[in-house]
Amino acid sequence: MKLDSVVPWGRSFEEYRSIFALSEDDLDKRLLGCGDGPACFNAELTQRGGTVVSVDPVYQFTRDQIRSRIEEVYPQIMRQMEQNSDNYIWESIKDVSALGQVRMAAMQQFLSDYDSGLEAGRYRCASLPTLPFDDQQFELALCSHFLFLYSDHFDVAQHIEGMKELCRVATEVRVYPLLSLDGKRSKHLSTVIEALEGNGVRTSLQPVDYQFQKGATEMLVAYAV
Repeated sequence: MKLDSVVPWGRSFEEYRSIFALSEDDLDKRLLGCGDGPACFNAELTQRGGTVVSVDPVYQFTRDQIRSRIEEVYPQIMRQMEQNSDNYIWESIKDVSALGQVRMAAMQQFLSDYDSGLEAGRYRCASLPTLPFDDQQFELALCSHFLFLYSDHFDVAQHIEGMKELCRVATEVRVYPLLSLDGKRSKHLSTVIEALEGNGVRTSLQPVDYQFQKGATEMLVAYAV
């Protein structure tokens, strides 16, 4: 990964809670965040006494490098959000300006935590389909805005291998959203579910309260055996 290919866009702790329907009991589990980027979920959950590890290839870069890239691409992302605002539901977040404030606050919290999190091993440079963890090391793995969203970038075999790896390292996996970038349900979803079920993994589609991208109202939940 090259730094100029990174588009950092971090989500808040409360967004994670809503996206993945996380209960207080869930937050007490051993958690893995896959593809977390500059989200502040790890930072805030750690402050609350939780146990979480985040993986992302962007963690190969320094805090200053990530900060510089955030500052570089933030105006571009905001312009794109303005242009595509009709694709989103402006309820919990009232408008593009408010969205920018939420995202930037989350990324600043991440940056403040990043160096200490690296030292503690809470931020690990890694990516699917190979994760540096033991079997069932985590009780719950969360994958936000990566698998299925980028269905045109990663083929169905890569999705299957990625889900199998998440199910190897965690007893439960939750993935959101199930739409690709065009706003349609991922063309890989049914095939991935069939492959997981054939491998002994129980799956279900569960509704979430979080609504921002229009139509993104469900998450995939997989239970490893």
